[in-house]
Amino acid sequence: MRNKIPCSAERLSLLDPPMIQGVVDRNAFHIGNQYLSENRVRIVEADDAQISSAVIGNSGLYEQTIRLKDGHLVSRCSCSLPEEPMCRHCIAVLLEYHRWVQPRANAKKPKQPASAQPAAAAPAGNGNSATASPAPSAGSDLKLSEVMAFIEWLQPAMKAIELGQVLPDSSRLSGEVGLWVQTIRSLDERRRESEEVQGTLESERRDREAYVGRMTQQLQASMAEVKAAQSASQQLQQEVATYQDMFVKVTEIASEVGGYDSQIKSISAELLSKGAQLDKLANSFREVAAALKTVSRSTSSSH
Repeated sequence: MRNKIPCSAERLSLLDPPMIQGVVDRNAFHIGNQYLSENRVRIVEADDAQISSAVIGNSGLYEQTIRLKDGHLVSRCSCSLPEEPMCRHCIAVLLEYHRWVQPRANAKKPKQPASAQPAAAAPAGNGNSATASPAPSAGSDLKLSEVMAFIEWLQPAMKAIELGQVLPDSSRLSGEVGLWVQTIRSLDERRRESEEVQGTLESERRDREAYVGRMTQQLQASMAEVKAAQSASQQLQQEVATYQDMFVKVTEIASEVGGYDSQIKSISAELLSKGAQLDKLANSFREVAAALKTVSRSTSSSH
């Protein structure tokens, strides 16, 4: 991440904490100051125009380059934080450089006359203590034996991290390398916690995938049932249409039958009327026949 801020200071040593705090994000300044107090800043090379450094962050080691150029403070960090106008790591570096450069500035001040030395004895003592306090932060008192011991511990530690095992004992490491080991242990604990959380999330993901698979199967079965129901509904609609056509035809036939019924009733009435006339005619024929029989009998008896 690269940022560029207008700056009127001619030297980086003139940037004191209040000036830095006035132009950066409040939360980023707080975290950068915390990094400073936890001794996470390592200045590799520095002067009043440019600083090269490294900061142990919460997620790894980040490198910074800070310089003054054409009236601007240009900062570059290997982190990807979106903090503007300067990330917490560069803020921590500027705070560390300000603390780191103060003993040097005090050392360059001219010595007071001998007559003034007794009166200045107490402030001089304070100056010496201030000079001794920031020195470890610059890494000037770090011993080669401590670094070698740290490297010896780091090799099995890296193998343990790769295998997911517990980090080796580091009780014999102290000082700055002890802080490095503590930082690595903290990062390893966070990694283990992240792996546990990731395992839990992975298990939940598998359970949800299985649940989604079951729901998908049920949905597919339901869709098949819906398709079968739609097909049956179409068949029923066709049958209903057929029955409706048949009902229309039956209605027409019933209407025709009704017409035939009235005609049959009329014919039946006519037949009944003619039947009565035929009955009268038949009676007449019977009466005539009886008369003829009587006449025939009387004629035969006279002869």
